[in-house]
Amino acid sequence: MAAYAALISVMNIIEQIKLHPHPPISLDQIQIEPLVKNVTFFLDFLECYSQLISSKDTYHLLESRIANATYAVQDIIESHIVDQIHGANIASDKEFYNCLKEVIQEMDFIKKEVMQMKENNMGLFLHKDSSTVDIGPLRSRLTGQNATVGFDDVMEEMMDMLTGRQSTRQIIPIVGMGGIGKTTLARNLYVSRLIVRHFDMLAWATISQEYSMKGILLEILLCIKSQESKETYSAMREDELGLVLHKTLIGRRYLIIMDDMWSIEAWELVKFFFPDNNNGSRIIVTTRLRIVASQLTDSRGIEMSFLDDHHSWNLLCRNVFGEQDCPNLELEEIGKEIAKSCKGLPLSIVVIGGLLAKSARTREYWEYVLENISSIVNLEDNERCLRILNMSYDHLSVHLKPCFLYLGSVFPEDDKIHVSWLIKLWVAEGFLKPKSGKSMELVAEEYLNDLIERNLILVHTRGSTGNIKLCNIHDLLRDLCLRQAQKENFVCVTRLHGIPQIDTHRRVCIHRMDNEEYTPQLMSNSAFQSPSLTRSLIIDFKEVLPYLNTKMLRVLKSNDRALYYGETSSVEAIFRLVNLRYLAFRVDWMSISNHLSSLHLLWNLQTLIVYGAWKTKAPPEIWKMHQLRHIEFIMLDLPDPEMDGRDRNGITVLENLQTLLQLRNFKCGEEVVKRIPNIKKLQVYYENLDDLSCYCLNNLCRLEKLESLGCIFAPEEKPIKIRSYLLQNLNFPNSLKKLSLDRTCLSWEDMSVKIGSLPLLQVLKLYTDAFKGDEWETVEGQFCNLKFLLIEGCGELRCWRTESSHFPCLEQLFLRDLDELEEIPWGIGEIPTLETIVLKYCSDSAVFSAKEILDEQEEYGNVGLRVRVHFWDESELESLACPNFQVNID
Repeated sequence: MAAYAALISVMNIIEQIKLHPHPPISLDQIQIEPLVKNVTFFLDFLECYSQLISSKDTYHLLESRIANATYAVQDIIESHIVDQIHGANIASDKEFYNCLKEVIQEMDFIKKEVMQMKENNMGLFLHKDSSTVDIGPLRSRLTGQNATVGFDDVMEEMMDMLTGRQSTRQIIPIVGMGGIGKTTLARNLYVSRLIVRHFDMLAWATISQEYSMKGILLEILLCIKSQESKETYSAMREDELGLVLHKTLIGRRYLIIMDDMWSIEAWELVKFFFPDNNNGSRIIVTTRLRIVASQLTDSRGIEMSFLDDHHSWNLLCRNVFGEQDCPNLELEEIGKEIAKSCKGLPLSIVVIGGLLAKSARTREYWEYVLENISSIVNLEDNERCLRILNMSYDHLSVHLKPCFLYLGSVFPEDDKIHVSWLIKLWVAEGFLKPKSGKSMELVAEEYLNDLIERNLILVHTRGSTGNIKLCNIHDLLRDLCLRQAQKENFVCVTRLHGIPQIDTHRRVCIHRMDNEEYTPQLMSNSAFQSPSLTRSLIIDFKEVLPYLNTKMLRVLKSNDRALYYGETSSVEAIFRLVNLRYLAFRVDWMSISNHLSSLHLLWNLQTLIVYGAWKTKAPPEIWKMHQLRHIEFIMLDLPDPEMDGRDRNGITVLENLQTLLQLRNFKCGEEVVKRIPNIKKLQVYYENLDDLSCYCLNNLCRLEKLESLGCIFAPEEKPIKIRSYLLQNLNFPNSLKKLSLDRTCLSWEDMSVKIGSLPLLQVLKLYTDAFKGDEWETVEGQFCNLKFLLIEGCGELRCWRTESSHFPCLEQLFLRDLDELEEIPWGIGEIPTLETIVLKYCSDSAVFSAKEILDEQEEYGNVGLRVRVHFWDESELESLACPNFQVNID
C-alpha cells in the first residue's frame, strides 16, 4: 500500500515538473524514461496483484523494497529541487542523474524478481477486474443509513422507556461491545419522528476515552441552540457554559444522548447541569463497560446482544443486495455461512457486506471469503472483530488503501472530518491517480464514495446542496487504521509529550489534548532538530515550526489552536519550505504581505489557507503559480496580472484554481477572469470604494464553472451609489448553486431579473441589507431548484407575497431580524418538500403566522413540518410551544 502511494506520487512529481511553465529543474526525458517504465510496471503489478492468495510474505517483502526504492527517487528529485531554488550545495546535473541511475538499477533488480514471482504463481493471483462488479442500482441501497435489523424488539422497548409515564428524569444506559450497534440504536431513536415530537429539546454529545467538560457542554449546547452561537459559547468558561445549559433546560422535556462513555468521571463533571423537571426528561448513555452503566443508575438499561443467524443473514443481504433476501440462490447457502461466521456482530456483517457488494458474485469468491472469516476463532470479541475488519482491508482495492489509512489515522478519535479538508489533503499527498477529463477533487470524491459504499466510512452531515460535508469512522475501524499505519510505517500518530524521532517517518501527526501544555524543553528534543525526510506534518501547536529541519515537507497543517501571536520567525520558517503542496496555519490578525514576497518559490503549492491573515497583499508572481487549487484568507488583495510582451504572447492560466476567498475589492477585470476559468468557489469583500468605473462585476457571468459565490459590502456612507452601480453591472453565471449577499442594497424587483432565474441555484442566503424595500413579490417559474432560503437583517421587508409553486423544492426557510415582516406567506406552508421553518428575533405577527401555518398543515395530515422560533427575552408567545413548534429564549 505504501509502495503504491509512493509510486503515484513520483508519477505526479514527474508530470508536474514536465507541465510547469517555470520548472525548478528540468528532467531529461531520455534519462528518466527507464524510471517511468519501472514505475508504470510496478503500478500495474500492485493494481492487478495486490490481493495475492499465496506467497504473502514474498509479496510484502517485494512491496517494501518497491516502496523504499521509490522513496529514494522522491528524495533525490525533491532534494535537487530544494537545492536549486535555495542555491545551496547545488549538485550538477551529472551527479543528479548518477544518483537516479543507481536507484533505477535497484528497481531493475526488483522488477526481475517480480516477473519471476508472477511466473511462478501464475493463476494464483486475483486480478483486479475479477473482484469488482458494477453495482449500479445498489448505489441507492441502505448503505450508510442506520438500519436496525434484528433490534426491533429493543427499539420498541427503548421507545417505551423514553415515552413512559415515569415523570422523574431517567438515565438509560445502552451497554455492549464495540460494533454491536449501540450508537446505531441511539441514532435511530434520536431521529425518530415519535421521539422528536415527544421531547421539547434533543441533543447529542460524543464522549470517548478522551474528553473535556467544556467539550461535552459545548457539543450539547450547539445541538440545542445553533452553530451560529459557536463562537460565543467557545469563548465561555466551563461554569458559564454549564449555567447556560441549565437555564436552557429548565422547564423543558429534554432528551440528551451521551455516546461512547468510558468512565463515570465524565458524567460526574456535567450531571449538575441537567435539571430534573419532573416532566419525563431522559438521558441515554451508550458504553462498552457494564461498570459504568451500574454506576450511572440502579434501574435497568439495555444490554445489546449479538444477532441470531436469521437476522445476521438479513443484515448481510441488505448490505450486499439492498434487500432482505438473496436474489441469487446459488449464493444463499454460502452467504448464510458467511453471516454466521461473523458471530452476530453487526459491524463485522456490515463491513463484510460492503466487501461482497463490491466484489465478484461467484461461489468461488464467496467460499474464499468464508474460509478466511472462519479461520478467525477463539479470540476476544474486539480482537476477533478487528481480524474480520482487517480481512476487508486486505481486499480493499490498492488505490483506496492509502486514502483509507490516512483518513483513519491523522484525524482524532470521534472527529467530525471535514470532507473539503480531507480531499485537499489527499490531493496534496499525491495518493490519487489522475483520470482523463476529471479533476483531482472529483477523483477524490469518487474514492470517498467508494469507501462509503463499502461501509468503511460513515456520512455524518450533508450540506444544503446534498454534498457530504462531514464524515466519520467507527472506533474499531480507526483502531485498525492506526495498527496498519504503524505496521507499514505509513503515518506516525503521536502526542505532544510522546514525540518520537520524526526523521524516520514520512508522515507525522501530533495531537495535543486540552490539558496538555507546551514547554520550551520540548524544543530540545532531538526529534525536532535532526535532519528529517518527513513529508507531511499535521500538528496542534505552533512552537515547533522554527525548529523543524524538514526541508522536504509537502504538507503542513497547523490546526486551529495553533496561534502565532505576531511571531514572524514561525512564518518565515514556513515560507522556506519550497516543496510545500498544502499549507494551512493561523496568524493573530496580522498582515503577512512581507512574507508572501517569496511565495512563488513554493513551486508546487496547491492549497494555501491562512486563518487570521488581515488585509494581506498577494505578490504579482501569484499569477505564475499554475499548481494553485485553493486560496483562503480572511482578507486578501489580489493584484492584477502584470502585462508585459511575454505575458501577452502566452499568459499563464491557473486552470487548477477552484477556490478564492476572501478577496478584497476584487475588480473582476477581463485579464483576471480569463486566468481563472475553472473557479468554483469565490468570496469577495468591498470597502472604501471610490472609482467604481474600474470594477467589472458583469464579468462574473463569464466564470462558467462558478458554483458558490459570496459578495459582501462593508457599511458605506453612500449605499445608494453602490446600489446604482450594482444594478448596472452585477451579473451571475447560470452555474451558481449557492449565493450569499451582504449589504449589496439591491431592490426586491432585481431578485427576479438577477437571481430567481438561475437554473441551478439551491442555496440563497441574504444578509444585512442585501435587499432594500418593503415588498417582495415572486413570480412563477423561478427558484426551480432552491432548497435553502435565509433572509437575515433585511429590516425593511414588510410584505412578502408568494405561492407554493414559486418555491417547488424548498426544504428549509430561515428568517432572522425581520422586525417589520407582517407574516409568512400562506403558500409557504403548502410547499410539499418543506421540512423546517426557523424564525429568530422576528416580529410577533410573523411568529403567529408560522404557528397558524403549522396548525393548518397538521390538520391536513402533514406532521413532518417543524417550526423553531427564538426570542432574546421571555415572551408571551412561549405559550405557543408544542411538539412541532419549539420556542427558545437565547
